[in-house]
Amino acid sequence: MIKDRIILGIDPGTTVMGYGLIHQKGNKLELITLGVVKLHKLSNHALKLKKIFEKTLALIDQYHPDELAIEAQFFGKNVQSMLKLGRAQGVAIAAALHRDLAYVEYAPKKIKKSITGNGNASKEQVAAMLKSIIGLKEIPDLLDATDGLATAVCHAYQRNPIGEKKSYGSWGAFISDNPGRVKK
Repeated sequence: MIKDRIILGIDPGTTVMGYGLIHQKGNKLELITLGVVKLHKLSNHALKLKKIFEKTLALIDQYHPDELAIEAQFFGKNVQSMLKLGRAQGVAIAAALHRDLAYVEYAPKKIKKSITGNGNASKEQVAAMLKSIIGLKEIPDLLDATDGLATAVCHAYQRNPIGEKKSYGSWGAFISDNPGRVKK
């Protein structure tokens, strides 16, 4: 398990982008900051993408995270919305790559399940759980911020750091390394 790292979590969006930064020290998670970037006042999509890129670079330059965790786009009925969301995600990833920062994507259901135990949890349920997990004093008005934070926490809960694969020679080795995952 990672002993000490800073994780930037991003919930990409073209109206509001949420972000959260945590400091993981062993099994302890500390909130660094969370917030949103409001994009609804920008008149065209290209300006929104530019703002996402610039804000992601600014967060990386200010907090020096070790890794970026980003929510993957989900499949919806509106293809245009999916394309716009994919572009927003892409420019945030491009900003990370521009700063040589490793990244990983998580499906929305995986993030929700890792925080609440329910892949279909509401934004409000995720925010409430984060309040107890990480000690948020209050839940922000825009839950995109807690969605970004949830992405970072989800990444912290994963056993292996980015790019490191763990393989086991036997079930016994897996069980001894993961006692909490075995139901009795």
